[in-house]
Amino acid sequence: MIDTVIHIAPFNVRVRTSLAGVLRHLDFFYSEYPRCAADAFIDFDIQVLPGKRLRRWWRPQVRFLLDGAESFFPLPAGQSAPLFEWGLNWCVANRPMGYLVMHAGLLARVGRALMMPGFPGAGKSTLCASLCLIEGWQLLSDELAILDPASGLMQPHPRPISLKNASVDVVSAFPQSRLGPVYHDTRKGSISHAACPVDSVEAAGAVARVGWVVLPRFETGAAPFCESISRAEAFTLISEQSFNKERMGEVGFEALCSMLSDAECYQIVYGSTDDALQLIRDITQT
Repeated sequence: MIDTVIHIAPFNVRVRTSLAGVLRHLDFFYSEYPRCAADAFIDFDIQVLPGKRLRRWWRPQVRFLLDGAESFFPLPAGQSAPLFEWGLNWCVANRPMGYLVMHAGLLARVGRALMMPGFPGAGKSTLCASLCLIEGWQLLSDELAILDPASGLMQPHPRPISLKNASVDVVSAFPQSRLGPVYHDTRKGSISHAACPVDSVEAAGAVARVGWVVLPRFETGAAPFCESISRAEAFTLISEQSFNKERMGEVGFEALCSMLSDAECYQIVYGSTDDALQLIRDITQT
């Protein structure tokens, strides 16, 4: 059993587990992350444990606990590492502690953030991996864009990039990528994770202001296309991908308006990684 507190910015996460799959996952993906002192404030107290009773041995399962309570149904034991990542996503989305949390990829360069709201099948995570591994952008998150309403700045939350199905093969071909195991027959199909670049982990104290909002859509064989959209349209689409704007009421509404006040907003369609990267270069002029 390990009992460690990892600083996964901007949170301190206590992890307790004896499961080999989770231990390997933490060693492979989180060895560069700072460990916290024993008396540090804990944001999320997580346990990843074997199934109860017969489920420890017969069709074994794995359970995810937050503060000692199970938040969702157990999964097959072979999916213990993905369950840790999915469970941590759930923690951040459901206990944001004053932050506005949105489903979006988020990268930064020289203090300006590129936000890509996440819709299923849009290719967001593959594009995030391409931008940080090939183009050198700072990865803030491939899944969860975290906004501090008080400052209007996006908070880095760098973690392994979640890849699904065809994206696994695409990203594994990048010379700079480090992928973990492939997990088949999950609720999302075949998944794997790409390690966050070490320089993004080390830069996890560097916040950024949103400069661009890009809604990506991958279509096989599509010619590259880019179109400007209004901030009002971007507001509506991002609101649909927000986990807690309604709960935050006026604070959430005003925070999202402020976040978009200086942002350039676009939607892009592309049929290849190279096309997508060129469209992003054109938009950001970097």
